[in-house]
Amino acid sequence: MSTSVWIRGGTVVNADREQRADVLCVDGQIAAVGHELSVPAGATVIDAGGQYVMPGGIDPHTHMQLPFMGTVTADDFFTGTAAGLAGGTTSIIDFVIPDPQQSLIEAYQTWRGWAEKAAADYSFHVAITWWSEQVKADMATLVREEGVNSFKHFMAYKNAIMADDETLVNSFRQALALGAMPTVHAENGELVFLLQQEMKAQGLMGPEAHPLSRPPAVEGEAAQRAIAIADVLNVPIYVVHVSCAESAEAIARARAKGQRVYGEVLAGHLVVDDSVYRHPDFAVAAAHVMSPPFRSPDHQQALWRGLQAGHLHTTATDHCTFCAAQKAAGRLDFSKIPNGTGGVEERLAVIWDAGVNTGRLTPSEFVAITSANAAKLFNIYPRKGCVAVGGDADLVVWDPAATKTLSVKTQHSKGDYNIFEGRTVTGVPSHTLSGGRLAYVCGDLRAEPGQGRYVKRPAFGPVFDALSRKAAMHAPQAVLR
Repeated sequence: MSTSVWIRGGTVVNADREQRADVLCVDGQIAAVGHELSVPAGATVIDAGGQYVMPGGIDPHTHMQLPFMGTVTADDFFTGTAAGLAGGTTSIIDFVIPDPQQSLIEAYQTWRGWAEKAAADYSFHVAITWWSEQVKADMATLVREEGVNSFKHFMAYKNAIMADDETLVNSFRQALALGAMPTVHAENGELVFLLQQEMKAQGLMGPEAHPLSRPPAVEGEAAQRAIAIADVLNVPIYVVHVSCAESAEAIARARAKGQRVYGEVLAGHLVVDDSVYRHPDFAVAAAHVMSPPFRSPDHQQALWRGLQAGHLHTTATDHCTFCAAQKAAGRLDFSKIPNGTGGVEERLAVIWDAGVNTGRLTPSEFVAITSANAAKLFNIYPRKGCVAVGGDADLVVWDPAATKTLSVKTQHSKGDYNIFEGRTVTGVPSHTLSGGRLAYVCGDLRAEPGQGRYVKRPAFGPVFDALSRKAAMHAPQAVLR
């Protein structure tokens, strides 16, 4: 039976413009955008007067049900995506992280199985944690058969999942040949490991040592190194969770020279500063331990400037929820605190409040950095990230006048701490549509397990083809094994 939803009287906001228009959704797709629409009998009507109608948020960086540092995140693919829907996020791109020596295909199949319970649409980046001819072949299979067009490289976490420079070079070249985007977690793992040992030698064992062991220079060096490798190999590159001025500046310099480099910012890094690590309560300080760490306010200003200037392109959360009992594993040693915080539910409201309400961003720029740019960079636009005929009916009706105080007491995530605790925001979703279904209505979360769909992301085309030919002519073949 056909289902339809008519959103009337609102202001439609896309990355390129705003317009007063109604939106008709039929059977999970956007069927019409305009005035005096022909609406099927029995359509569900949403009165969006005084509100914005925007593409549902795309969070390009989450970790649901992640096994990490001897434990597993509190949010699985259902609870995590349900929390996202409550905040207006209708799609996530999560991470498959194979163990070293594990088949990429085997790990991918495991994550696909876990994600079958998702309440919202999902896709995957796949991490390259080691290198062999089998890894190279698995990358090709994932791109050509499974719709994976991005591969993650951790430059941190020595003696675990860190990718060395040889692995970066080999993987970047293969990604280029396949039309896939390499992404990097930019921190110098060798320096982090050394500084962690130095902090402990000085008797600094608590969360306050975490940011000291991962200073901005450690991130800036790794970002610059990854960008330089990508430049030599002529491959585009995406830098995840840029947290400091040094990384933002490295991206801006490369882009000014014409290099295709893209940057992602976390909502938390925009509004939470490093004073949290000095909180006298271990549980509070540990709840904020994530990598890269939260920075001082001057770095926050640099990130906002990067978004405004267009050097930084997407916003995410790195949603990776560990509860207090899990964080307590590092009570006597900060390096054993599981890294991760939440935020998939709060991202849009925090960025709207701190960005649009302050004049830093226009509503269209907000759409660009919360959905449209991610859809374009990962090749699912205009199916996602755009209110346009033929697109998926993943929409958020946004009430710019409504207020909410963010708190662990009202969040839908299963984490037991909220890094935005007590922050009152103005501008929240009134309705979220996922695949044309009303998943959130004025405080009523209607998410159901299994309603999310796996989204294949096609490989990139002519630009990558041309770059690949150029790289093949100029790159020294002896470097690649």
